[in-house]
Amino acid sequence: MIFNAIRLLQNVGVLSMNRRNAEYIMRCNPRSSFPLVDDKLATKRLAEAHQIPTPSLYHVIEYHGDMAKLKMALGEEREFVVKPARGAGGSGIVLITDRTEEGFVKQNGEKISWKDLTYHISGILSGIYSLEGLEDRALFEALVRPHPVFSAVTFHGVPDIRIVVYRGVPVMGMARLPTQASDGKANLHRGAIGVGIDMVQGITFAAVHHSRIVTHHPDTGNPVGGLRVPYWENMLQMAAEAVDMTGLGYLGVDMVIDCERGPLLLELNARPGLQIQIANQAGLRRRLELVDKAPPDIFTTLETRIAWAQQTFATSDS
Repeated sequence: MIFNAIRLLQNVGVLSMNRRNAEYIMRCNPRSSFPLVDDKLATKRLAEAHQIPTPSLYHVIEYHGDMAKLKMALGEEREFVVKPARGAGGSGIVLITDRTEEGFVKQNGEKISWKDLTYHISGILSGIYSLEGLEDRALFEALVRPHPVFSAVTFHGVPDIRIVVYRGVPVMGMARLPTQASDGKANLHRGAIGVGIDMVQGITFAAVHHSRIVTHHPDTGNPVGGLRVPYWENMLQMAAEAVDMTGLGYLGVDMVIDCERGPLLLELNARPGLQIQIANQAGLRRRLELVDKAPPDIFTTLETRIAWAQQTFATSDS
């Protein structure tokens, strides 16, 4: 039975973790370029140099002594995001949506005092959320006001879009929708929903929640399919450009859609997860192999890469 299951996965072109690591991450992503994507501040500065928009940066705390100037740095800001520069999987991120006399209000309605906020920042600086457990920096960014397209299928928080790119070609995309279980964060391992997106039209269709196929949001009860993602062409271009600017050949590009500024680059991931395959009901391995077999002239420009991807990876052809 196990052999038959493995054969079935191979037949539909599912990419396994071992193959992803050995054949794509290790082969296509030079270790020297990892700091560009593992450090969110480095990613932001690189994106700005390439004129790719990101959420506005308010303040950076590098040392514990810097916290004495935090109140002055934040001024009267009522909304912002605190995140570790080298965090992963949403760990250590706090979304602030309002102020109180004693401190702030988080996106889930809970109050957090100045004392508790500075304690959390101390944890970030100490590296308890960083990838290697090393000392880190705390970033303060503008809180994104999400586009209303996903408002009926989001529980608090900010939904985002992930596009996996290989050799500069967008190969698969999904929307990640926060739930109550994910505490308003768009991370699948925390309980968010991953919704597959048609590469041509940018319309959502299938969805995965806790590794199960679903059709409706567990908290709002609304269907997650049939939503047209705004700025889809722009986000395909931003994803393809992210590969060009980092020198990494296999990359997960995470973006958010602000209601005023449009698509913004949130972060890059040199080790993108594999549940996107369940959300799209399609295997990544098959798509990656098609990219390797593609004619050389499709890699000539960013536009030819995107056009080839949309023609090749239309949902009906997946």
